[in-house]
Amino acid sequence: MADSPGPLALVGGDELKPGNEPQDRVLVTAAGGGPAYVLATAAGRQGPEAAVRNARRWFARLGLRVEELPAIRRADVRSPEVAARARAGRFFYLVGGDPGLVPKILKDSAVWDAVVAAWVEGAALARSSAGAMAFGEWTLIRERRPGDTRRRYAAALGLVPGVAVLPHFETFGHRWVDSAAESAPADDVILVGIDERTAALWEAGSWRALGDGGVTVIAGGQGRRSSGGESIAGLPAPRAR
Repeated sequence: MADSPGPLALVGGDELKPGNEPQDRVLVTAAGGGPAYVLATAAGRQGPEAAVRNARRWFARLGLRVEELPAIRRADVRSPEVAARARAGRFFYLVGGDPGLVPKILKDSAVWDAVVAAWVEGAALARSSAGAMAFGEWTLIRERRPGDTRRRYAAALGLVPGVAVLPHFETFGHRWVDSAAESAPADDVILVGIDERTAALWEAGSWRALGDGGVTVIAGGQGRRSSGGESIAGLPAPRAR
């Protein structure tokens, strides 16, 4: 059993492709060859089988064999058998998809509790795009219709307190900043913009940016960008419950 939580990666999207090696190699190393799982919860309405295949192919290139941990339906994440597999896991990667779906499926479930417990004991834990959004206190979902750039807040899993994640920040996530700031549920909400093929990585008690792009922390109307390899200031420590 590890003395501290394992690495935690919030990935800005375009995952499982070249350019993601810096953060993914950290995760693979932390797995130590132990049971490794991909969760396709966010892709449950958008072809989860393809997401799982992509994850298997990508991580095999990095020397890690991953399997799917069933987490598409509430029945999956309530299963004692699936929770037992998760509790023994050493690596978890949650792919992108629907930003509102992940909290609805995973919140207050036996499987999510097991994943967090394994992470607290040193397992690697990562989420990309919509998955990364679900790690915050809130996720941002479409306010009205497809194509609408305005976003509203919905409760998420709360692993990183006080935070709302804006993935794909350099391509389209930056368009959400104004509406997210206007509708913030608290004065001290921290917006975290993460570029594609880039991660905000928590490891050994601190945050740093890894990957092709940068991580922008916006608080009190001010933004600060950290490029790959730089430390990230102003981002709260994850909640190891």
